[in-house]
Amino acid sequence: MVNKQIYIENVTMKEILISMHRLGGQITRKEIKRDIRDNSQVITENQVDMVKTSKRSGNRYRPFDYTFNYAVKYLIITGYINTDDNYELELSEKGRTVDLNTFDPERDVRTVIRNKKAEKNKLNVNDSGQIKTGDAVEDSEDASNQWRKDLLDALIKMNPKKFEIFCRGLLKRMDVEVDNTIGVQYVADGGLDGFGYVRSDDYRTTRVALQAKRWQSKVSAPEIDKFRGAMDKFNAEFGIFITNSDFTREAVKTARQGTRIITLINGDQICDLVAKYNYYVEPVTTYRLKSFYTDND
Repeated sequence: MVNKQIYIENVTMKEILISMHRLGGQITRKEIKRDIRDNSQVITENQVDMVKTSKRSGNRYRPFDYTFNYAVKYLIITGYINTDDNYELELSEKGRTVDLNTFDPERDVRTVIRNKKAEKNKLNVNDSGQIKTGDAVEDSEDASNQWRKDLLDALIKMNPKKFEIFCRGLLKRMDVEVDNTIGVQYVADGGLDGFGYVRSDDYRTTRVALQAKRWQSKVSAPEIDKFRGAMDKFNAEFGIFITNSDFTREAVKTARQGTRIITLINGDQICDLVAKYNYYVEPVTTYRLKSFYTDND
C-alpha cells in the first residue's frame, strides 16, 4: 500500500509534467506551481495554498511547497526535466515525448530510482524510492525571498488609503496615466480606487479602471463582478484588480469572461512589479553558485 505522502508526490509529478507541456516546456518553479494552483483538475487550490505552523520552530510554511520540490527533484533525477540553476526548469527530450496518458510515477520514476543503486546511495532514498526526510531539496527562491515576505507584511499593515496610493503609484510606474480625481477622494468614487489611460500606440488610448483590495483572505468571484459593474459607470475598456493576497480559481475564471478582460495582480506579482520598477526598494546584487561548485563528481 502506497503511503499518503508518496501518493501525493506521485500525483504532483504527473501534474508538473502536464503543466510544463501546457506552458511550453521551459518555465520557472513558481510559474508551474501557479499553473497547478489555478488549473489542475486533481490538485485543489486549497491544497496548494494551505499554510501550517511548525511545532518545532513556530514558522509558517506551505506543505505543498515541500511536496512540489521533492516531485521536481525526482523528475530531474530520472531525466524528465533539465535545469542549470534548479529554478528555471526545462523538459528534456524524455519529458517532451512522454505519454502523459500512460505515465506512471511509481513505475517510471520511483522504480528507476530504486534500481539505480549508485543514485540511491548518493540521493539518500529509502526503499520506496522516496528521498529521506532531511535530505536537502533546493529551492532557489528561498535565499532571496525574505524581502518579498517583508513587503507583503508591510502591505497588510497599511491602512486602505495608503494601499490605494501605493497601487496608483505602481500603475504610474507601469506607464498608466492615472486620473487625479476618480478614486482619489475615497468617497463617491463610483466603487473604483483609481482610473487612468493607457496609450498603446500613436493613435489609440484605452480607459482603464483600478480596484485595490488590502485583504487577508482571497478575493472571490463576486468581488470581480462588482468591480466590472463599477467599470461600467466610467466606460472603462479594461480593468486592473490588485490585491496583496490572492484570487480564488473562480475569481480568475470570472476575470477572463466577457468582452472586457480584467487583469489580476496578486501579492506575489506585486513583488515582481516592485522589483521591476524599483518602486520604493533598493536593489542589492548577490550571486548564487551553480551546480559545478556543489556537485560531488
